[in-house]
Amino acid sequence: MILAILQARVSSSRLPGKVLKPLLGEPMLLRQIERLRDVRQIDQLLVATSREASDDAIEALCAANGIACFRGDLNDVLERFHQAAQTFAPEHIVRLTADCPLTDPALIDEVIAFYLAGGYDYVSNSVEATYPDGLDVEIFRASCLDEAWREACLPSQREHVTPFIHQQSERFKVGVYRSATDLSHLRWTVDEPKDFELVSMIYDALYRKNTRFSMQDVLSLLEQRPELVNWNTMHGRNEGYQKSLDADAVPTTPSTIEN
Repeated sequence: MILAILQARVSSSRLPGKVLKPLLGEPMLLRQIERLRDVRQIDQLLVATSREASDDAIEALCAANGIACFRGDLNDVLERFHQAAQTFAPEHIVRLTADCPLTDPALIDEVIAFYLAGGYDYVSNSVEATYPDGLDVEIFRASCLDEAWREACLPSQREHVTPFIHQQSERFKVGVYRSATDLSHLRWTVDEPKDFELVSMIYDALYRKNTRFSMQDVLSLLEQRPELVNWNTMHGRNEGYQKSLDADAVPTTPSTIEN
């Protein structure tokens, strides 16, 4: 069984409430889930949010739309993922984050197929970035998540779930899925107000014509409107992960990790 776990919370420090901000009249989270439902190789989709009162709205949104939802620790995201996975006891887990409303179902299927064909323990298209920021996909064995949950102790390992796995290629069989063309300079994630402005413009231009628009459709739009390419590129890639790496040098416990 392949379980996709979509990590979501309302209390984002850079753009609070971003997952519920409306894209063409629907919450951004729901727009992303709409796209994820087209992934062929995922058997079950589960939203993993926190037990904080601020995330009651996420649970309510999931309940109203027939989406499985698990609530766990706000700060120790590895703990949250591990507990969420126990609900379905999958063999493989796809990790996704709810700041990627342009996620591409075909790309996710490609990464999953690459992982299965290669007999990997872990594969991503983001650790070695060649795709736009915001099309990130990770897939790994549930047994590897078990090991990470038991042994990981650094803030970066607890908050970002998978570093314990992909940083140990001598222990785990780690694969990288690369784009034929380096598109890593493109920023399609939503962490800042300018990010949401860009995604809103893309949806406005493409969704009304084709609700299942693809990565290639977005690239074609950017060729037609080159001013959008650098709309939000003043923000760096993986700024949140860098904060966690900085915190690794400070003695801490999982309960004090900032998410």
